Amino acid sequence: MTSTAQPPASGAREAHPDHLGHVIFITAAAAMGGFLFGYDSSVINGAVEGIRGKYDVGSATLAQVIAIALIGCAIGAATAGRIADRIGRIRVMQIAAALFTISAVGSALPFALWDLAFWRVLGGIAIGMASVIGPAYIAEVAPPAYRGRLGSFQQAAIVIGIAVSQLVNWGILNLADGDQRGKLLGIEAWQVMLGVMVVPAVLYGMLSFAIPESPRFLISVGKVDKAKAILADVEGKNVDLDLRVAEIENAMRSEHKSTFKDLLGSRFGFLPIVWIGIGLSVFQQLVGINVAFYYSATLWQSVGINPSDSFFYSFTTSIINIVGTVIAMMFVDRIGRRPLALIGSTGMALALAFEAWAFSADLIDGRLPHTQGIVALIAAHVFVLFFALSWGVVVWVFLGEMFPNRLRAAALGVAASAQWIANWAITASFPSLSEWNLSGTYVIYTFFAVLSIPFVLKFVKETKGKALEEMG
Repeated sequence: MTSTAQPPASGAREAHPDHLGHVIFITAAAAMGGFLFGYDSSVINGAVEGIRGKYDVGSATLAQVIAIALIGCAIGAATAGRIADRIGRIRVMQIAAALFTISAVGSALPFALWDLAFWRVLGGIAIGMASVIGPAYIAEVAPPAYRGRLGSFQQAAIVIGIAVSQLVNWGILNLADGDQRGKLLGIEAWQVMLGVMVVPAVLYGMLSFAIPESPRFLISVGKVDKAKAILADVEGKNVDLDLRVAEIENAMRSEHKSTFKDLLGSRFGFLPIVWIGIGLSVFQQLVGINVAFYYSATLWQSVGINPSDSFFYSFTTSIINIVGTVIAMMFVDRIGRRPLALIGSTGMALALAFEAWAFSADLIDGRLPHTQGIVALIAAHVFVLFFALSWGVVVWVFLGEMFPNRLRAAALGVAASAQWIANWAITASFPSLSEWNLSGTYVIYTFFAVLSIPFVLKFVKETKGKALEEMG
């Protein structure tokens, strides 16, 4: 698709806010939904064996209870964009925060397995909404010169949420003398792990009242003066505000509220740009990254590592995740989104291949041989590092930037829904696949990491430094 949009004449491209710290606060507050996304995604890692013991379920049933939240995520992602176009980005954040809070309380106090599954679906809807609204809002308030780094806040928040959940789980496990079913506060330790999410959920809701609405949404509903004030705040007073508003209005003049119908093309269902967004989302999940966060403790225990050490390795992996994300934030606006994706795909493919080799060894007394065990641990950390410094960040940045204004909200919703469906497929299938052949499972993930390289080379265009009004 060829763009005919002209570069902004208002100075938006070179805009530098007068108070960058305030813009960073706004971005961080919006990215708090990403923190909850990461926390909820990983907290279940510490509760898996406790849930298995409490309800006496097999791997297949347990996998469905864990993965069912992702169905909720797909629903939340598919609906958030359209809701945001009607009632605003901030209101969607507040709805997500409320659902997060209710889900955390319900998950901590389930009376049956189906009850726990219901609360996980509700929390999933909140995660899906946050996964869409965070990148979209950040892309709309961030000055173009900073948008890559500020867009990276979403992934930074996710990985910090993962690390904090692992640390909290480890602390709770120690308080319960290493027993996920040990009693704490009158309930079992795994229930406390799930219930602690109330704290960041409430904080997310409170922060949503302290940040401004998206100027693009305000212009779309006729609140131009309020939009100008926010644009001056986030892009700086040196920007020609009248011309800046005119640019946004011109970009929206021939447009209407994005709907699913707008995404449809004549030949292949969706428009090509939508398929590219779906492809980015799906590849991000098919490399198996969430196995490292949903099942890592169980995975390491299955090859002979004791529970305490398995929780420790899960935590160290999450720290590596943060390090990789910081690297990405440093380079996403310097070398671009596309080169980072290619570097990450190459590194992930090599690391996953080494994991597949290590897991192919026969267990000795229930453990991997020493050499293969060391290789598996190192390769697992290298895999997470390369994911974090590339696809973990650039996919969210791409999805916030790559779509034309008239499609952005709806297209982002579809792409994020595809991501949750792929996430569900990986999460639900891993226990059964690993029982069939753990090494073969990692060969599959390696295949998708390799396939992502020609996908990026052929279809993905760089968005570095462009204003949103230039996309199309």
